[in-house]
Amino acid sequence: MSDDKTYYEDLTPFALSDEDREALMSTQAECSFCWGTKDGSPMGVIMGYVWHEGRVWLTATGQRKRIQALRRDPRCTVIVTSTGVDLPPARTATIKGTCTIHEDEETKAWFYPKLAARIIPVAGPARDAFCKHLDSPLRVVLEVEPTMWLTCDAAKMMAESFNELGV
Repeated sequence: MSDDKTYYEDLTPFALSDEDREALMSTQAECSFCWGTKDGSPMGVIMGYVWHEGRVWLTATGQRKRIQALRRDPRCTVIVTSTGVDLPPARTATIKGTCTIHEDEETKAWFYPKLAARIIPVAGPARDAFCKHLDSPLRVVLEVEPTMWLTCDAAKMMAESFNELGV
């Protein structure tokens, strides 16, 4: 058997730098959003998001089960990968966080246009229609404040593996 380094028992050397983490969070527009159900089971969905002032911002209508769950317990997880964006492959960031639910018009007014621009990068009728669609009576805005980060740059790990093998 080889040493821990070969089997990657300790992944801390492969964490993203603060700069790489910021690039990932700012470039990607889609995440996995996870919460706990009433019986304590984990649940998650894929959602569009905006990275703004060090927090993840998302939206859903207030009658969704996830909103009810977050009102009971604001703990959540957000997972972001570099898949599908113009960044090096195999980068991930997982946030353990606390969710605040916003229902005020001021938050909605700045957030909806930012989300629409992230989801539909080209300005025009499609983006305008999406932004208008977001502005529904029961919609809320979710703000996830990170309390812990777990990141990985698997490309660094693979490079080290190849170096160890002399490839």
